Amino acid sequence: MFEKIKKFFKKQAESVKNAVAMKEAQLKGCAHAVLDGTVAEGYVDTGVKILIAVVIGALLLGGLYALFNSTIMPTVKQKVEGLFNYNG
Repeated sequence: MFEKIKKFFKKQAESVKNAVAMKEAQLKGCAHAVLDGTVAEGYVDTGVKILIAVVIGALLLGGLYALFNSTIMPTVKQKVEGLFNYNG
């Protein structure tokens, strides 16, 4: 009878050990994928997004200038004219 109980607990311990080993392997795989960075955004994607934002901003500013026919940002206009009037 004691042998039967001993075998039962040995079998249970072995199945727990196998389950822990499987979970450990899964966690290692997930950690490797995260640290490897294969799911990250690329530099080209970021560059394209920045270019799109700059172009849209320029179009909006140009549209505002065309709509109001006056200076929208007077301090920027003064600074740009100051740069072109440099007599150094």
